[in-house]
Amino acid sequence: MTRTRSIGRRLTLLLAGVAALLSILSWGMVSGLARQAAERTQDNVLAASATAIAETLRSEQGEVRLELPYSAFSMLGAIGEDRVFYHVAAGEEFLTGYANLPVLDRPRAPGTVLFDTGTFDGEEIRIASVTRPVLVGAEPLTVSVSVAQTRSGVGAISRELSRLAALLSVAFFIVAVTLSAIAARTSLRPLNEIADAVARRGPSDLRPVKREAPEELAPLLSSLNRLMERLAQSIRRSEDFIAEAAHRVRTPLATVRTQAEIALRSVEASDERQRLRHIIRAVDESSRSAGQLLDHATVAYRVEDLARDSVDLADISARCVAALEPTAAMKEIRLILRTEPAKVAGDAVLLDNALRNVLDNAIKYSPEDTLITLAVTADAAEARVSVCDEGPGLGDCPAEHLKERFRRGTHTEGIVGSGLGLTIASDVLRAHGGRLDLGPAEGGTGTCAELVLPLL
Repeated sequence: MTRTRSIGRRLTLLLAGVAALLSILSWGMVSGLARQAAERTQDNVLAASATAIAETLRSEQGEVRLELPYSAFSMLGAIGEDRVFYHVAAGEEFLTGYANLPVLDRPRAPGTVLFDTGTFDGEEIRIASVTRPVLVGAEPLTVSVSVAQTRSGVGAISRELSRLAALLSVAFFIVAVTLSAIAARTSLRPLNEIADAVARRGPSDLRPVKREAPEELAPLLSSLNRLMERLAQSIRRSEDFIAEAAHRVRTPLATVRTQAEIALRSVEASDERQRLRHIIRAVDESSRSAGQLLDHATVAYRVEDLARDSVDLADISARCVAALEPTAAMKEIRLILRTEPAKVAGDAVLLDNALRNVLDNAIKYSPEDTLITLAVTADAAEARVSVCDEGPGLGDCPAEHLKERFRRGTHTEGIVGSGLGLTIASDVLRAHGGRLDLGPAEGGTGTCAELVLPLL
């Protein structure tokens, strides 16, 4: 399965990108508005200063008199430590101030304040100019007043506000990213809950998933339920096919074996009898393989929906010994049973199947006129069912390899088998949280198989 970046991470990054863009835009807007506010404040103060100076103009004895008010310049000091300049002219005649201060040459109505930006003495300045008519003698004379101030204070205020806006934008970005991550995780929670609900199920639990989900997930949930329904139908058909196939195979094989045995009794030629024995042996191998394949398939399906009943291993062992005692008697093998109560939580059918396969293996590989001991013991935490025989042992093959499907040991020459018995037992025990231990029997002769399970 190819993995890509998670939806949650991509959604978080997308929201973080939007937050970053909004942070930059907000910083730009706040910085611009802060600069405009500082400039407007300076303009208002310059206008008030120029108007205050203009209002002190008067005519005395045919001359224009001016008294510079202290308040006109003190209010400019509130903006910052900027330099202040002024220029007063009556018509074309310079009266006071800085003679070379740039003044506006645009026409203007009396009492209207005009603003301009220029350079004076190597510094950028902001200029406010206002005109006022003063009656000198019989005719009015237009007097212009210009007040200028350097812009370093406005720049400092703008930079300070811009830094504050940047800090606020960064804080907004951090908060937005955190909330984006929380929002992405919260939005994906229903999807994760559905995934967890499906993951907790066993492979055989194919019931429809019935959970409340957002309408965006409804198509996914519907498709998942349809897929599970199709899988359930496919598994049911497979189970029916396996059972039917095993029955269809074993019934004709039993017939062929019966006819071959009848023919063997009636044939006297040694070569024909040998061929019939080969046929009977092949039929036995096929019948046993079909039966164990069915057992293995049954175990594979049943362990996914495992029952957890209280089971006494002593009772299961007694039933297995009783069922297989006739088979052992045909080889004059004696089965010795030693048990003590050992209750475990599990599926009685599967545990019986596992023990039968192990005991059947012991009978099959043991020589005639030997002993097989089956003992059930329990300690503080585990129950053990040991099956020890006096057979040829495990051979050179590692014990773990013998639990693999169709894997047989090196001492199986001439013995009918499919290589599935120990696999079935190992699968059943692993499903119950136990294990199958294989090793040599005490004294070095034969094999001892232990079925280990946690106690109830």
